[in-house]
Amino acid sequence: MRSWAGALPSLLLGLQLTSTLPALGANPGLVARITDKGLDYAAKEMLSVLQTELHEIMLPDFSGDFKIKHMGSGHYEFSRLDIQNCKLNSAALKPFPDRGLSLTISDSSIGVHGRWKVRKGFLKPRGSFDLDVKGITIAVGLLLDSDPLGRPTVTASSCESQIRDVEVDISGNLGWLLNLFHNQIESKFRRVLESKICEMVQKSVTSDLQPYLQTLPVTAKIDSFAGIDYSLMGTPRASTQMLDVMFKGEIFNLNQRSPVTFLTPVMNIPEEHSPRMVYFAISDYVFNTASQVYHEAGYLNFSFTDDMIPPDFHIRLTTKSFRPFAPRLVRLYPNMNMELQGTVVSPPLLTFSPGNLSLTPQMEMEAFVLLPDSIKKSVFRLGVATNVSAIMSFNTNKITGLLQPGKLQLELKESKVGMFNVDLLEALINYYILNNLYPKVNEKLAEGFPLPLLKHMQLYDLALQIHKDFLLLGANVQKVRD
Repeated sequence: MRSWAGALPSLLLGLQLTSTLPALGANPGLVARITDKGLDYAAKEMLSVLQTELHEIMLPDFSGDFKIKHMGSGHYEFSRLDIQNCKLNSAALKPFPDRGLSLTISDSSIGVHGRWKVRKGFLKPRGSFDLDVKGITIAVGLLLDSDPLGRPTVTASSCESQIRDVEVDISGNLGWLLNLFHNQIESKFRRVLESKICEMVQKSVTSDLQPYLQTLPVTAKIDSFAGIDYSLMGTPRASTQMLDVMFKGEIFNLNQRSPVTFLTPVMNIPEEHSPRMVYFAISDYVFNTASQVYHEAGYLNFSFTDDMIPPDFHIRLTTKSFRPFAPRLVRLYPNMNMELQGTVVSPPLLTFSPGNLSLTPQMEMEAFVLLPDSIKKSVFRLGVATNVSAIMSFNTNKITGLLQPGKLQLELKESKVGMFNVDLLEALINYYILNNLYPKVNEKLAEGFPLPLLKHMQLYDLALQIHKDFLLLGANVQKVRD
């Protein structure tokens, strides 16, 4: 049986809580919202799939006894019932506050063909019939929840199928006999169809929709040592015109998970949006947990020596090049190579303000003289501060970034070779950071991290806004056909 899962390309992208998320306990790092436009798209997709599902319903044979005045009693049987056509004309998928979703399909019809036979004394007529079922309405309640592992769950909390009109066209010898009690026959057909439709819905939700929902990643791998936690932090909830769910949204070390040292901000998500099917609100918490992970892993540490500097650069990383501003260094260590080692003092935190992304990494650099026998002698230590702006973008399934460096500010923290003007080192350090450190970090940011999407889902028609403490990504959704 084909699944409803294929019919829900935008439904249950895994959505969040309410427009302003409560500050009680832990707040989500990422929230996603499906709007009424997204629900409308999902409902239309569901029509075509449900039509296929209805074609595959196996209708049971049924029989009964009849009694006609002046003719006595008899027995009838209907068999080989086959749904020939199915037309579902309209559907609505609406949030059901505090419960999930309400799916209503209306103004639909089904055509059934089959065989009949009657036993009335020595008479055993038989023939075929056509059943025209009109005015079908299906109402389904979808209860959304999460399991202990943080995976989304769905159950059909209710199902009601109603048929307005059933007409039986009976052909064959003595078909007029059945027409004498057609009301009884049509009533049985109505009960059978209503029961089978809801039986199909219940089975599809359990065996198809639920497994498909759980293709939403609980964790997603970013690279060889980092992943992102997309476990649900609570039961998905519905408001008047949207369905929301909240995700933890925490980036962590795959080998050893460390506690996060800062809080998740409350995101005040605007209720008025441009017309998109889904919105992702991604707080600065997500990016700053990434910063913590890569900082603890030493990814942001660096070192460079003279052989990494272009031959025509005017400053060399040798003691001789320091003669004009640090003569004592040259006297103590004549004609020796040097090495600069840099560390980021603490995880650089990304700050979001309306229309702007920035961070102010604090670095320290220590200079060493490379003595014989691979001995390194520390000679001075610098503080390096800079303002960095960030650009975020996203594509069909992930979010990426790019850093744009600002001006460096150097400070001599400690010197074992006397005081000197550190401004003369600025060009050298700036060259290395611009040509080595930033490209390395930007290469990692260009890889990005995946957004929480169901299997075969892609985003298009993308829009990005920067708000206080979070990004708001809007997109339409489409299912990639196999």
